[in-house]
Amino acid sequence: MAKTKTTFFCQNCGAQHAQWVGQCGSCKEWNTIVEEVIQKEEKRNWKSPSNSQKRVAKPLRVEDIQLNPEERFGTKNQELDTVLGGGLVKGAVVLLGGEPGIGKSTLLLQIALQIPQKVLYVSGEESQSQIKMRAERIEGKNPNCLILTETNTQQIFKNIEEVQPDVLVIDSIQTLHTDTIEASPGSISQIRETSAELIKFAKETATPVLLIGHINKEGHIAGPKILEHMVDVVLQFEGDRNHTYRILRSQKNRFGSTAELGIYEMLSDGLREVSNPSEILISKKDADLSGTAIASTLEGIRPLMIEIQALVSTAVYGTPQRTTTGYNLKRLHMILAVLEKRAGFKLGAKDVFLNVTGGIHVDDPAIDLAVVAAILSSNQDLAINPDVCFAAEVGLAGEIRPVSKIDQRITEAEKLGYKTFVTSKYNKITSKNHSIKLILVSKIEEAFATLFA
Repeated sequence: MAKTKTTFFCQNCGAQHAQWVGQCGSCKEWNTIVEEVIQKEEKRNWKSPSNSQKRVAKPLRVEDIQLNPEERFGTKNQELDTVLGGGLVKGAVVLLGGEPGIGKSTLLLQIALQIPQKVLYVSGEESQSQIKMRAERIEGKNPNCLILTETNTQQIFKNIEEVQPDVLVIDSIQTLHTDTIEASPGSISQIRETSAELIKFAKETATPVLLIGHINKEGHIAGPKILEHMVDVVLQFEGDRNHTYRILRSQKNRFGSTAELGIYEMLSDGLREVSNPSEILISKKDADLSGTAIASTLEGIRPLMIEIQALVSTAVYGTPQRTTTGYNLKRLHMILAVLEKRAGFKLGAKDVFLNVTGGIHVDDPAIDLAVVAAILSSNQDLAINPDVCFAAEVGLAGEIRPVSKIDQRITEAEKLGYKTFVTSKYNKITSKNHSIKLILVSKIEEAFATLFA
């Protein structure tokens, strides 16, 4: 009988150590080293048909390499296809992470019931009856969707050889274990080994594999960091379980852009695609209220209209508060300093609260002017016309700077019924056929005089 072998792994980055140490030498994190039992056998779980005749790779010059476009197929879910870059690529491994109860299993089961391809849905967390109950609530009927409840990779690959699926779904990677390693499911060595087997299967059979991954308390995908490096696509499913809206972001995509996002609404019958995100990002109100402004932002190539809310009040305590939701707090400090130094607004002794509605986080500097307008509107207690929207960056000198893709922003605002668009006079607006009124400003003072004259 082989002697049991142990080694030490970092739970944060997956680095291997010969002995226990207090601090990982790779990621510099403390108290993350754990001992795990490893015992590898000679055999592997997945063997390709041509494994006996291994092909030796040869180096080629760049100009001699033939470029073959990736073969894709749609998932019948426009939001997911957009985030993936046009659909699932054959042989791609997609990792989907998110908070518990956010809707990861619902999304992938919904995809499995919609696409016409043969799907093998492997669940290590729920029974077949539990999955059946969820499937009855979800719209979509796919007679080629097969449900398997199994955690052992040897048994999973036996079923794969019998079923020959076109798409494989694993829920979740942390529940799988292989007999080649004597460690508990969810450990670093098990996650790394089972992931390697699934990736090898996907590449050798050109079968897309969708993995669901748990996240840790910091919000990162649990397990070794190498897991995210091994897969082709890493998707993050975000949202508050107390709200109905969910956002799907791409953190890594070898076959497309990482700037796209998809928006869903969680309903009793599954996830509904939100084709017009502005409908959820702008609140409905009967009366004009001070402290709100509409900004035009971009997520990838998709223009969005979002609502910025600000509240400026006299500080009750000695130190004024600055609080943001969905916006960079340091950038808010910069904008407040510019308003006080360059425009003469005394905000140093006032509390400032800023909120981006809809529960999303925006990093686009083009919303700076809308932030300024919302702060000044609350400070003056004067409402901004709801038909006005903004798109411009604010510089440290108080100047209004141009932003990218201004024509797409103007077109989206025009399509949604806005009457006035405030932006920088230095923008290069190529189209002259816009019916919306354009107000071009160069300084914060000009914008203030235009809005509150």
